[in-house]
Amino acid sequence: MKSNASASLCRTGMRSKASVSGARRSVKAAEDCRTPRRYRVVQDANKSARSRSAAVLRRFGRGWELTAGFNRTRRAGQGFTVTDLLAIIAIVSVLLAIFVAHLENMKRSSRLAQCTANLGQVDKAVLEFCAQNGGTFPGPSPDARGPLWWWYKEQVKRFAGCSGPSSAKDKVFACPNDRGYSDPAPFHDTPRFDYGSYVFNGVTLPGMPSLAGLPLSRVLHPKRTLLVMEWTAHAPLSWHNSKTGRNNNPFYCDAQSAVGFVDGHVSFTKIYYDGYDPAYTQDPIEGYEYQYSPK
Repeated sequence: MKSNASASLCRTGMRSKASVSGARRSVKAAEDCRTPRRYRVVQDANKSARSRSAAVLRRFGRGWELTAGFNRTRRAGQGFTVTDLLAIIAIVSVLLAIFVAHLENMKRSSRLAQCTANLGQVDKAVLEFCAQNGGTFPGPSPDARGPLWWWYKEQVKRFAGCSGPSSAKDKVFACPNDRGYSDPAPFHDTPRFDYGSYVFNGVTLPGMPSLAGLPLSRVLHPKRTLLVMEWTAHAPLSWHNSKTGRNNNPFYCDAQSAVGFVDGHVSFTKIYYDGYDPAYTQDPIEGYEYQYSPK
């Protein structure tokens, strides 16, 4: 009884589904009948066009992705860009500037070291002359062809290892940074300055502090009293740390010069300038480590 009932129910369901499908086909057929044929053709053409457009867009999208990927790969593998090149040029320029400045500082230090070494030998030569001549500093000589503060060299050069007529080859009397003053050539290349960069504290002009011809015993402060020095200490200017570049004017206070003292030591020191008179004409005010006068 139950089996017959189930079978009957299934047949009923199938007939119901068939009826629904049949009804749907009938409705569609009715719609087709009501829709003119030319409209159906247009609708089919629109659907086809939409399908083709979608396909084209999909293909275009895939192509764009491939192209973008290729471009990214090419950019990743290509050489420097203009921005990269400019950045590298800027970095190299900065490093080069630092290197050049460091190299220039090294050259400046080397020249100052050479100058102070030469001046130390000249200082010792003057002291050796003094020791060999009754404890007296070089003084005026009738054979001198110029002022004592330049031509003292003729009296002391043999104690510095120089022989024969003075010349530009007397390197111990030459500062590497000597730029002369009124002449176009350095002092150590000029005959009228007896081929020397260093002057003796022996200015013989009236009223000037000087050691010219004095006994060593007259010097009360040998550690402070100048014996020989770069010409710039007379101005003052500086050959090693110049505030005027390669110009020899104006003179200015605290210009640094290499100087040698009566006790034999050498220093790179500031020179006083009052704004009017050359430095060699007077002793400095308090606060400086040198003096010209023997007292």
